[in-house]
Amino acid sequence: MFAGQLISNNVPQLHFHDKVSKALQNMNDFHVSHLPVAFDDKYLGLISEDDLLDADEDSILENLHNHFIKPFVKDQDHFLLAVKVARDMHLSVVPVINEEYELLGVIAEEELFRQLATFTGAEEQGGLIMLEMERKDFSAGELNRLIESNDAYLTQLNTWFDPSTQLLLVTIRINKVEVSDIVATLQRHEYNVKYYFGEELYKNELQNNLEHLMNYLGI
Repeated sequence: MFAGQLISNNVPQLHFHDKVSKALQNMNDFHVSHLPVAFDDKYLGLISEDDLLDADEDSILENLHNHFIKPFVKDQDHFLLAVKVARDMHLSVVPVINEEYELLGVIAEEELFRQLATFTGAEEQGGLIMLEMERKDFSAGELNRLIESNDAYLTQLNTWFDPSTQLLLVTIRINKVEVSDIVATLQRHEYNVKYYFGEELYKNELQNNLEHLMNYLGI
C-alpha cells in the first residue's frame, strides 16, 4: 500500500495567507492538531495547534513560518514510512507530496492505524502465538514447517528484539483459532511460548472461572 492511496479527502490544507483563526477552526472541525500549509500548491510545512494558540488569531500564517515543521512522505512511499513519521514526530496527520514538492493531501492518524491493523493481520480470524528465543535460534522455515504439520498455516510473522533481555520476540498469527495442538508442538521442540490466544485459551479461561465460582459456592 502506497502513501498516495491513503490520502484523506476530508482533511483540508491551509494556505500561506490564511488567518490563524481559520486554521484553528479547521483543526477543531476535523479533530486534528496539525495541518499542512501550501503556497501555489507547493508544500511549505506543517503547523501545530499549540503554535497557533500562542499566536494572534487575526495574524496570518505567513507570520508563523518559523514555526513550520517539514515532515512528509512522497506519494510512492510505502505507508509504513508514514506510520514511522507520525510516531516519531507525534503527528495527527502526515503530509503527502509528489516529486515536484506539490502538496497532494494528508494521511490522518486514524487511517494509518486502520491500515496498520490490516497489514499486521490484527483484524483477521485466527490464533496468535508469541515466542521468545535467542536470535540464532530463529528460523521462519522451521516455524512454518511445525505449524503446517498441524494442518495450519502462517498468515503473519513479526519479530522484535528486546534490548532489555537480549532476546527475540516472535509473534505469529495462524489461520486456525484452535491453537493448543500447535502450542504443544512448539513446546515439544523446546520453543518458549510466552503467550498465546485462540479458542482453546478462551475455553480454558471460561472453565477456570466456572470452577472458581463452583468452589466459592461450595458446589
